[in-house]
Formats: sequence, C-alpha cells, structure tokens
Amino acid sequence: MEYLERRIGLVNDRLEAVIDATEPPALSSQLGHVVLAGGKRVRPAVTILACEAVGGDRSQAVEFAAGIELVHNASLVIDDIIDRSDTRRGTPSAWAEFGYGSAIIASDGLLGEAFGLFSSNERAMEIVADSMVELGEGEATELVERPTTEAEYMTLARRKTGALFRASAELGAVAGGADSDTVDAFGEYAERVGVAFQIRDDVLDATASTADLGKPAGQDEVMDRPSLIQITDLSPDEANSRARTQADLALSALETAAVEETDARAYLRDLAEFVVVRER
Repeated sequence: MEYLERRIGLVNDRLEAVIDATEPPALSSQLGHVVLAGGKRVRPAVTILACEAVGGDRSQAVEFAAGIELVHNASLVIDDIIDRSDTRRGTPSAWAEFGYGSAIIASDGLLGEAFGLFSSNERAMEIVADSMVELGEGEATELVERPTTEAEYMTLARRKTGALFRASAELGAVAGGADSDTVDAFGEYAERVGVAFQIRDDVLDATASTADLGKPAGQDEVMDRPSLIQITDLSPDEANSRARTQADLALSALETAAVEETDARAYLRDLAEFVVVRER
C-alpha cells in the first residue's frame, strides 16, 4: 500500500495547491469541501500507474492525475443535485452544505481548474473533452432515455463511468510518452475497469448500508435510477458475475500493451481484481 500511498500523496498535494490558489476564498473553501473530504482517488491512481507502466516518471503525470480527479468531483456535485443526495463520503454534499447555486458554481470552478492543468497538452485536452461528451451523453440517457435492457445498460455504464476511467489511463500513457496503440490498449483496459466499477456500485447500492458506503444506500430504487439491478432480473450475485467478466476483459486488454512487466502494471492488474470485490 505504501507504493500507492506515495503516488496518491503527490496528487493530493497538487490538489491542495490548486484549491489554495483559487479565488475568491469562498470558492476555494467550497472546492476544498468537495475534493478534500476523501475519496478513493481511483482515477488519478490509474493515471499515475499508466504513466509508470509505459516507462514514464510519475512526476510527469501528476498534473493530469489531479485534473482528472477535479473533473470527477465536478460530476459528483451534479450527480448529488440530481439525486438529491445530501451525503457524500460521510459529509454533507455540496448542495446540502452550500445550496444549489453555490454547488453548481463549485462544479464549474472544478472544471475550470481541471482544464488549466490539461491546457499545456493538446492531446490531453482532446482526451478529456471526448470523455466529458461521453459523460454528458450518459447522464442524459439516464435521465430521459432510460435503458431497458442489459445491452443498453452496458452502453450507459460505458458512457457514465467507463469514459472517465478511459481518459484517466490514456492521460497517463500520453504523459509517459506512449505510442497510440499503447494509449488505446490502456484506454480499453480502464474503460472495462470503469464498467465493472459501475456494476459493483449498483450491487452495493442495493445490498450495503449507508454507514458502510459513506453515502445514502438504496438510492437507485428510491430515485428509480436505471442500475443493472433495477432494469434486469439479475440477482446481485449474477450482476457481480457481469462485473467479473468486464474485469477479465480489462486484464486481457492490458496484456496487449507492449510494455515491460513492472510494479505499476501489476498494480493495474490488482485494481481490475479489486473493483469487483470492493465493499464501498
């Protein structure tokens, strides 16, 4: 764990510096409430690990890793408003703490700071912009064109969660100087991990407690949200099996990348295994 903690520590330091430099102080405080309250930091970890796995130095990826975490947190602020979720990571969500208007401004502020971190690299800007288009399409699908089949759900999960995971890995590979085929291989790996992550999220929402999750449980049913459990007849165990399949496909994609065996690559394999058994 020390291996990952050192790398996440670099990202946390950069996030704190970005937030401290934000003006006015009220906005800085709101961004800090959202970003520094905790979180698994899975996406920035993927960025750092992908960079190292393709032969880069982790310092090359810190800006992009911090940026993708800001984008992710901006999306969570909006998710909580849509869902009327008043808790996030065991603390009041942004809208519950500051009101709807300030929460929306905070989300905008997070995106602005994020794109400042990507702006020095045209390819990074393209990757993140594409992922945000996919994310927006996923959110719209969830609200107005609800999936009714497992296949439609998988498309939603790819857009809503997989796209940002893909961007995380592609950013790391780009930071490490990888060729386009390697960038694509890492992107497919991470997209599959993201879909598995979303399916496991659906299962936990249906089976875990609020105390265990650090956010309200049972929200998919309360909000009539199209989780895999809600729109199919799959049991939690069967849904977990679908997540396992996605994790296996992620591992297969990672094997196609023409990179040397390293600790970073091993941790990426471990992550694909972890997302299907995590408890929060």
